Amino acid sequence: MRYSGLRVIKEALTGHKGWKPIWRNPEPQSSYDYIIIGGGGHGLATAYYLSNTFKKARIAVLEKGWLGSGNIGRNTTIIRSNYLLPGNEPFYEFSMKLWENLEQEFNFNAMVSQRGILNLLHTDAQRDAYRRRGNAMILAGADAELLDQDGVRAMYPWLNFDNARFPIKGGLLQRRAGTARHDGVAWGYARGADLKGVDLIQNCEVTGFRIENGTMRGVETSRGYIAANKVGVAVAGSTGRVMAMAGMRMPIESHVLQAFVSEGLKPTIDGVITFGAGHFYVSQSDKGGLVFGGDIDGYNSYAQRGNMAVIEDVAQGGMALMPAIGRARLLRVWGGIMDMSMDGSPIIDRTPVSGLYLNAGWCYGGFKATPASGYAFAHLLATDTPHETARAYRLDRFERGLPIDEKGMGAQPNLH
Repeated sequence: MRYSGLRVIKEALTGHKGWKPIWRNPEPQSSYDYIIIGGGGHGLATAYYLSNTFKKARIAVLEKGWLGSGNIGRNTTIIRSNYLLPGNEPFYEFSMKLWENLEQEFNFNAMVSQRGILNLLHTDAQRDAYRRRGNAMILAGADAELLDQDGVRAMYPWLNFDNARFPIKGGLLQRRAGTARHDGVAWGYARGADLKGVDLIQNCEVTGFRIENGTMRGVETSRGYIAANKVGVAVAGSTGRVMAMAGMRMPIESHVLQAFVSEGLKPTIDGVITFGAGHFYVSQSDKGGLVFGGDIDGYNSYAQRGNMAVIEDVAQGGMALMPAIGRARLLRVWGGIMDMSMDGSPIIDRTPVSGLYLNAGWCYGGFKATPASGYAFAHLLATDTPHETARAYRLDRFERGLPIDEKGMGAQPNLH
C-alpha cells in the first residue's frame, strides 16, 4: 500500500476499511544472513538501507520489547548538523541530507520540519568559537549564519536579552535544521524494511552469543537459538550489557537523559533554541507543548527516569533564557539511556569477533544521526568497509590516540 493524500480521502469516504497493519509480525526463522539487535531508530534504519539500498536479503531485527520502545521514542526530536570537527561534521551533514528526502523515500509522514536551530551566544569568546564552527560547517557543505543581537531579536523578541549575567549577544543559526516526529521515523523505517522482506521480531530478547574460534555463529534469544552470518549490535544504552555477553568491555558508560514537555500553548517558538550559558534547549511541538531538556544525570544508570536535581537545573536554564516559561505547567517527564563514549562521539566498526559489528556511543547525537547511522552501518555490514563519512568512528581510536572530542572534555563520558 502506498500512502498519498488521495488515499486518505478515499479511506475517509469509505469508512477507513482499507487500512492494513504497516508491518508483519513474523515468527523467527532458524537462520539469517544478517541479524540486527535493537529495534530502535538505528537498528531499523540499518535494516531499511541494508535491504533497500544494498539489496541484501534474509535480514532480521530482534527487539526485546516493541519496535521504537527505546530512545527513538524518548528524545526531544531535534535534527541538525552544526558540528565543528572534521570527524563529525561531514557525517552529520550526510544525515541532514538524508533527512531532507526521507519522507519521500520511505513514503511515510515523519513530520520532518526544517524550522531552524539557533545556538545563542553570550560572550565575545563564544562569538569567536561560533564563527569558527560556522566556517567549519560551511566547508563541509552545511549552512550557517552568524547573527548579531538585532538578528536574534528580530526572530525571538521575547528572550531575556538584558540578563546581567547572561546577556544575549547573538547566535549561530542553521536554517536547515529542525525537528522530526520520533515515532514516525521508527515506523517509517520499519514499514520500509518490512516491505523488502525484513523480519521485524518483537519481544525477542538476546540472551547470549554463540561464538566459535573467534567467529560469530548466531545468537541465543528468549525465543530460541537463531544462526547468523553477521550480527550488528545497535542497542544504545544497553551496549555495555549486550557486548559483555560477547566477552567485551566497551569504552562506554550508560547515563539517563531526561526530557520534558509542557502543557499545550499557543504558537510561541517556531524553531529550536539552545541556551549558550547553560545546557538548555527548547522547541515547540505541533500540539503546542514546549519540548525541552538539558544535561544528563551524572551517575551511571539503566533506569528510564532521572532525579530532581537535573529537573531543577533544566528549569533554571529555561528561566534564565525565557522567564515566561515559569508560567507554563510541566505536563510530563521521561528519560532515555544514553551510551556515552569516552570522547562524546560514536562508534561504527567491526569488533575483534569475526562477524560481529558495533553501532554505539551516540551520546546526545543519536536521533539526529538516525539516517546516516543506519546507512553507514548497513554499508559496513554489506561491504565490510566503513562508509566514507564514518571512517573516524573506529572502535580502536582511543587506543590509537585519535579521539573525536567535540566538547574538549577529555575521557569523561558524563561531561560530553
